[in-house]
Amino acid sequence: MFDILFIVLGLVLLIAGGNWLLKAAVALSLKLNIPKIVIGMTVVSFATSAPELIVSVNAALEGFPDLALGNVVGSNIANLGLVLAITIILGSIEVKNSFYTTDWPVMMLASLLFFGFIYFDGQLQRYEGLVMLVVLFIFLIYLLRFQKTAVVDEFPEDDVPLPLYKTVLFLGIGGLALWGGSEMLIKGAIGLATFYGVSERIIAVTVVSVGTSIPELAASVIAVLKKEKAISLGNLIGSNIFNLLAVLGITSLITPIKVLDQGLLTNDIFWMLGTSFLILPLVFLPKMLKLGWREGVILLVVYALFVYFTIT
Repeated sequence: MFDILFIVLGLVLLIAGGNWLLKAAVALSLKLNIPKIVIGMTVVSFATSAPELIVSVNAALEGFPDLALGNVVGSNIANLGLVLAITIILGSIEVKNSFYTTDWPVMMLASLLFFGFIYFDGQLQRYEGLVMLVVLFIFLIYLLRFQKTAVVDEFPEDDVPLPLYKTVLFLGIGGLALWGGSEMLIKGAIGLATFYGVSERIIAVTVVSVGTSIPELAASVIAVLKKEKAISLGNLIGSNIFNLLAVLGITSLITPIKVLDQGLLTNDIFWMLGTSFLILPLVFLPKMLKLGWREGVILLVVYALFVYFTIT
């Protein structure tokens, strides 16, 4: 009972912390007159991936590498199989050309890079984490120089200038909430895994990963309700790229991560690659560059199958 409470409280703190960090980041950009494009690609991307990052770093440092890896792999599957699915079931979205020229190829490159680094020796070394961060840096430079229109300010009406003390306060409590939330989430996840006799990896790729994808899900539903279509396929793919290259890159740079539960290599990673690849044909068939409820149902079925085969 306490383990479930820890997980719920941990998730609430992670979501609140990410939101406070985001408010502080936007306020800082307005105060320092930093272009939105720069903030959007750096601080905002970091803030939306902060729950995954904090959980993965904390889990790796505390000796739970399967939580660190499973969290990211499961989150990437959930972003497409759950978040995107629910979004396009609620309302269809138009897909931009940048999907097949930049977004999808880079996501597949990041996924295959991660696969190549971890599949053969079962661990992510520090130099491999450095390579992943360099690839992310090159990708961000490319976007800044050639694809400025690809970054959309999701909810510009939420951009409120804040007094300096409030900005510092939001930064402080946001960071504390992320740290405290990750501690509680890890404690609850480990307790739940022990109680039910399942591996930490299974808890990570199901419960924890969905939890850390809640900010994206909440933003997607809000966008649909506002009829803004602000959350595009590109945003979720961007989140997946950041999860792999930044979250795992930074985590493995701090401490090398070794796979303990081989299910991550024999099952989870292939579901991640498969779900990522599936988006390409879904975007072109049956309607060119449009995703609707039919594609959403397909993705939801794929996600349900992933959860079923993972826990059975």
